[in-house]
Amino acid sequence: MLQHNQPHDMRVLIIEDEMQLARHLTRALFRNGHEAKAVHDGEAGLQTSLASRPEVIVLDLNLPKLDGLDVLAQLKKEQCPSRVLILTARGDVASRITGLKAGADDYLAKPFSMEELIVRVEALGRRAAAPTAADWLEVADLRLDVQHRRVTRSGQVITLSPREIDVLQVLMQEPGRVFSRTELCERVWQREHEYEMRTVDILIGRLRKKVDADFPVALIHTSRAIGYTIRSTGTASAGKIPTNSA
Repeated sequence: MLQHNQPHDMRVLIIEDEMQLARHLTRALFRNGHEAKAVHDGEAGLQTSLASRPEVIVLDLNLPKLDGLDVLAQLKKEQCPSRVLILTARGDVASRITGLKAGADDYLAKPFSMEELIVRVEALGRRAAAPTAADWLEVADLRLDVQHRRVTRSGQVITLSPREIDVLQVLMQEPGRVFSRTELCERVWQREHEYEMRTVDILIGRLRKKVDADFPVALIHTSRAIGYTIRSTGTASAGKIPTNSA
């Protein structure tokens, strides 16, 4: 297996009931310089995730005690910042879409290449660790606290998945600019060919429901046959978080 050079060691939690596979995953991640731990049922996986908040969670769907989708739902409810890679035998398109809609950041079907899994896990880890020049971004009444990955609109907290925040951050960094699906994939995932273009449409649809649906002015717009943008009549701003920010 190739050794991947990483700027930091990641903490990875594997929630997988196939113990032999979990051991292989743990060893492979360890050989590539990462700290990895495995648990073997959904309840233990949820408890460990919330307690340790690893950078990346590798999550099986068919788990005893608590199904993987239920684990994912609870992680999102508790606003766990960990990025989630679903690893499952449910490899059909409908299952992938269900997992992404539930808040997963990536999806890999069994059987899989261990090398591909390592690359995907490390890509998620890079996104979690990527620095940003601004501590906060604003478009109209929408505010993204980049450091704490917290989103508010008109002071109301909006709960988003890590991947939804990634997409929103790209749009808010250049308000008014139209991003194609391909460019959004390249910005968010870095290797767009690994992901279906429909994934972007799913994430934009989820953002619209959460960011725009309950407010009188829509900020996220579609440029027909081109892509997506975020804009308002006001001027967007970015900078350091004021010391009196809530």
